[in-house]
Amino acid sequence: MRMRCGSRLLSTGPITTRSTRGLAPGGERASLAPDPETTPEAIVQVYAARCSGWLGYFGVHTWIAVKPAGAKAYTVYEVIEWRLRGSGSAVAIRKRSPDARWAGNAPALLAERRGDGVDGLIERIDKAARAYPYASAYTVWPGPNSNTFTAHVARAVPELALDLPPTAIGKDYLGDRVVAKTPSGSGLQVSFYGLLGLMMSRVEGLEVNVLGLTFGVDPFAPALKLPLVGRLGASRANHSAASTCVPADPSYDVARHYAPGGGER
Repeated sequence: MRMRCGSRLLSTGPITTRSTRGLAPGGERASLAPDPETTPEAIVQVYAARCSGWLGYFGVHTWIAVKPAGAKAYTVYEVIEWRLRGSGSAVAIRKRSPDARWAGNAPALLAERRGDGVDGLIERIDKAARAYPYASAYTVWPGPNSNTFTAHVARAVPELALDLPPTAIGKDYLGDRVVAKTPSGSGLQVSFYGLLGLMMSRVEGLEVNVLGLTFGVDPFAPALKLPLVGRLGASRANHSAASTCVPADPSYDVARHYAPGGGER
C-alpha cells in the first residue's frame, strides 16, 4: 500500500447512487486523481475544498473518493444538505469526478492510499458510510455536517491516518458521546457537541476546539492550526510515486450542479 497525506490552507435514510455524466461546464478538475482508465490499482483519496459564499471564509467541505482495483470510475462518498431536503438522507454515494471543484473552489488532497490492501479499506469505507448515524440531520455549525461524516468514516478506517484541517468545522461533533478516537484513529478527543473540546494524537497533534473553531499545534510536522487560515507551517505529506492524472480540462462544478434547480438530485 502506498500513501500520500497532506493538509493545506484551506435516523438512517436512503442512500443514493447516481451517475454525473453530462454535467454542465462551470469548473475544472484539479488533476489530483489518477486516471481510472489507465490506473488499474485500487485508490482511496480524501479531499477538502472551501465552501460557497461567506461560509468559505470559515470552513471547508470534505469528501472521500474510492476506486476499487480494475474499476473504470470513482465513487464519491459525502454528505450534502440538499440531499437531505430532497430525499431524507444527507448521505450521497455516487460516481463523479473525485477532484472536481466545489462551489468554484479547487480541492486539496488530504490523504491517499493506493495498491495492495486498499480494496479492503474501500469495503470498510462503504460500510461506515452506510452506518453514518446522522444521515437524517444536517447543521452547518457545529455539526453534524460533511466534515462530521468524513471524520466518522475516517475513525472506522484508521489506516487513512487522516488529519482533517482546522477549517473542517464539524469534524469534532460527536453527538451525545463525549469521548471518542480522533479522526486519524491515533489518539483520543473529548468534545461537547462540537462546541468545546480537546484532541491529542500523534497525527493531529494537539487541538483545542472553542465554539467549533480549532486552535492547535502539530509538533510532528511543525505547524500551527488556526481558524479561517488553516494550517501554517510544514505540510503533513508523504508523497507516493508520480501517477497519471486526469487532465485539467473544462468539466463541472459539483456544488452548483447539485444545488436545488441546478440539475440532478
